[in-house]
Amino acid sequence: MPTTKITYGTSTAITCTLASLASSATVGRCSTAVDNTSNLYDDAIVTLSVKSGSGTMANDKAVYVYVYGSEDGTNYDIEESGTLGSDAAYTINSLTNHKLAAVLNALTASTTYTAVFSVAQVYGGVMPRKWGLIIVNYCGVALDGTEGNHIKSYTGITYTTA
Repeated sequence: MPTTKITYGTSTAITCTLASLASSATVGRCSTAVDNTSNLYDDAIVTLSVKSGSGTMANDKAVYVYVYGSEDGTNYDIEESGTLGSDAAYTINSLTNHKLAAVLNALTASTTYTAVFSVAQVYGGVMPRKWGLIIVNYCGVALDGTEGNHIKSYTGITYTTA
């Protein structure tokens, strides 16, 4: 009887500058796109850790993590304005069409919060050709100013049957 096993790739950094990301309901940061056309991973497990800055927490006390993708490797599921695919500021609609992957409840200042999630699960079990993250900090304070205090990485997963 055949057995299906998981093969884990190497943990790979995702480029997305989060140092001092201001608290905003709509202005966040998108990552560079991750290209899955060569590796053909069946899934990618993402780890995102953010450290809240100092101050008084307010607003939603949360950091929202969305995933964007592309079926053809060129056209991303964007809203009426903005460009995805590179490490840059991104304005998200307050009622967005982007896929929410995780919510980090950031209740305390100067504290690290982590989420781990599956990209394929966000897309109904299938990986897009290219994908990336949109992070919206709405915890009431800017994120910590040291980039090294934030982790953005993924591990590709391949299923093999033997």
